[in-house]
Amino acid sequence: MTTTPERSVPKPVFTDAEAGAKNFPDATLRRFTYFTPAKRKQNHYEDVTVEVQPDPRHYLSQGWLYGFSNGVGGYPLEWTKLKAWGSDRPVPAHGPGTGGKGYDWPALGWHEFRDPNEEWEMTLYRYNANVVRQLNQNIEAARQCKAFEQWNPNWVSFVARHLGAWMHVDHGLGLYLFANANRRAPTNMHNNAISVNSMHRIRAAQDIALYNLTLTEEIEGFDGSAHLSTWDSDPVWQGVRRVAEELTGIDDWCEAIFAANVVFEPLIGEMFRSNLVQQAAPGNGDFVTPTLVGAAEYDFAERDLRYTRAMFRLLTDDREFAEHNKNLLQRWLADWVPRCLAAVRTLQPLWSQPDAKPPRFEDGLDRAKSRFEGILSDLGLHTPKELAQ
Repeated sequence: MTTTPERSVPKPVFTDAEAGAKNFPDATLRRFTYFTPAKRKQNHYEDVTVEVQPDPRHYLSQGWLYGFSNGVGGYPLEWTKLKAWGSDRPVPAHGPGTGGKGYDWPALGWHEFRDPNEEWEMTLYRYNANVVRQLNQNIEAARQCKAFEQWNPNWVSFVARHLGAWMHVDHGLGLYLFANANRRAPTNMHNNAISVNSMHRIRAAQDIALYNLTLTEEIEGFDGSAHLSTWDSDPVWQGVRRVAEELTGIDDWCEAIFAANVVFEPLIGEMFRSNLVQQAAPGNGDFVTPTLVGAAEYDFAERDLRYTRAMFRLLTDDREFAEHNKNLLQRWLADWVPRCLAAVRTLQPLWSQPDAKPPRFEDGLDRAKSRFEGILSDLGLHTPKELAQ
């Protein structure tokens, strides 16, 4: 009879920390151990957002899980020249025996940002679905009551050429500026807010594209392709086109967000949408286009600008780098304000094209400048002398 010798294998050692254990470490705690809520109690937004993107400065024992071919891992803070407190502290040394312990929460000031819109995946789908549903109902109602037949012939050409041209701005900034900046921002709170901003711009471009197709079917003689030649070669649009393309080429993700949402949008975007299209449309028999343009205006004025203010206010109030950040933001203002003012002035001939004229261009520009100054005041920045140009 042969006997099988007992083999030597590691014996399991139970520590009572396994999944399903009745008593595990911190079982009696009634707070999170990996982040501190902004208010007394964490909310749903923080539950699904904070620390979803880990940071090796806090607790990741093996460092970044992913990296680039040059050895740089994760989300380098050097992708922007702006700094939050703690940015210059070295990354803790990780390795066997360190227990993954880094700096206490928050490891650096970037993690203190909270989006006041509390955007995450569910809010993105819910909000955009509601907007698109309402726009579709407005357009369908206009189609059924033959509202497009009331448009002035000159306004038909204006919408085909110039509203269509703005679609290229929304598409370009949404896809190449905000989507790119989203990947480069250092925390999941920034990623969510900026990616939602990206989706707002892309949805607005698609809204105009679908509206363009509807008008092509509903209005005889409406040229659904006129926006292409307008964007490519109409001298009125070449200033805006130049600045929009320059914005998509910015390497610093913070500068891209700042130049687009703090400078370009108040001085050009709101001028075109609020002070031209929405003011001129009703007088030319069009009560549908303002609902489309108004949805995009609400996206920026009430949501995208809101998170932008919170994000940059945190940086201009930073306990370690406030002066550094303010000086850099002022330099960015001195760079982008003249470009945007020059671009918006190339749009001025549009104010005289509709049969029913909107309020004067200069009056609208004064309102835009006043609003722009208010945004800078909220951020603790000075009005650049270039605004007087």
